[in-house]
Amino acid sequence: LGLSAYAGTVFFVTLGGNGVRNALGWPGFLAVAVALVGVGLWIMIARKPERFRWYRLPAPLTLFLALALVSVAWSAYRPETLLGNLAQLSTTLLALVLAFTLTWHEVLRTLGTALRFLLGLSLLFELWVAIFVREPLLPWWMETPEGKVSPLLYWSRDLLFSGGPIQGLVASSVLLGFLGLLGVIVFAVQLRAGLVRPAAGWFWLAIAFLTIVLTRGATVTVALAAVVVTLLFALWARRVGPERRVPLYATGTALIAIAATATLFARDFVFGLLGKSGDLTGRLETWQKVADLAAQKPWFGWGWVSYWAPWAEPFKSLDKKAGIQVMSAHNAWLDVWLQLGIVGLILFAILVFLTVWRVWFRAIDQPRRGHGAPLPYATSALFPFLIVIALLVQSLTESRILVEGGWLLLVLFAVKSKTDYEVPSQLGEPQALPWRRVPLS
Repeated sequence: LGLSAYAGTVFFVTLGGNGVRNALGWPGFLAVAVALVGVGLWIMIARKPERFRWYRLPAPLTLFLALALVSVAWSAYRPETLLGNLAQLSTTLLALVLAFTLTWHEVLRTLGTALRFLLGLSLLFELWVAIFVREPLLPWWMETPEGKVSPLLYWSRDLLFSGGPIQGLVASSVLLGFLGLLGVIVFAVQLRAGLVRPAAGWFWLAIAFLTIVLTRGATVTVALAAVVVTLLFALWARRVGPERRVPLYATGTALIAIAATATLFARDFVFGLLGKSGDLTGRLETWQKVADLAAQKPWFGWGWVSYWAPWAEPFKSLDKKAGIQVMSAHNAWLDVWLQLGIVGLILFAILVFLTVWRVWFRAIDQPRRGHGAPLPYATSALFPFLIVIALLVQSLTESRILVEGGWLLLVLFAVKSKTDYEVPSQLGEPQALPWRRVPLS
């Protein structure tokens, strides 16, 4: 129970970091973060997980973190690089604690619990603002700026009764919409696997979809479509078996090529269908500025910082949106190139590729125990793959995969899929119902 509460808190704080900071202020958030890291160290020392060995960690992860740390030597903003590394290593530690002390089912359950709190409290928060505050709300510790207030500063913009986009506890419609997408994945898997009772499962699945609708995010819509398509491919792979998957991979490659071509050459039309401009709400301008800056130090970058430090150059004069300095490149791949150069980009790409590879085969391989007959597929084997796909799509327009909850999930799945590779069977699902469901295959 204590470990589950700790894991749920870690997921809540890392995925909902903006909300925790707005509720507690920076001093309170840092106190919570230090406490979680301290407890995590104590858990690793006290429990001594049998599978934990430093040399068993994914090599690209270790090399990426080492490069980020070494980049202090050439960083253009050394104090910020030290702080960025401290945050990155702390988040990595939390991910390792979860990877080596939780089972896959415990990861699914505690992540689901955290998402229920984040989504439920976000909707209640927006309802409270709409009924009682009735105007845009700044964080309680922030003084009202002089002149026109940038909409990016508001905790809530009081748009619930206007149909959104709402921002919830996390003060960002983009981030809240992505939490809704994670909720759809986790709650649907739990419901289909019989891990939760139907009434609760359908209720929270509806809440997750409602959140996506009220946030009205184009990236989340695309990511949801990608998750659905990759789910269909996973079910196809399960059905045909390993000997007849060539048409599947050929079809998948063709779809990726078509999607990439449409995005490059028919961008206005594609994003117009989603109600967005072809420049992706100004992201193309930001991407061009970041690319020009990265090209000045192409191989090893300007130094790691994770979140941009808006008070330090070159970030201070790089870009502004709605009167506020931009805090990331809004593209994880460009951000890595900017901060750690081509070398860091290669390491990050290898880390992502190997993680996708492992969670894909974990999702589609037939479970076996010894030399016996194949066992029925477990629905829960799908959730790491679907979440990684969602993270990957989000990384094209946001840099969240590099920080806080995004980095935690990436490292968690990268490490756990390498060190805890047993494919689950439906027979091992901790059913919440007295009968078992038909396996999803």
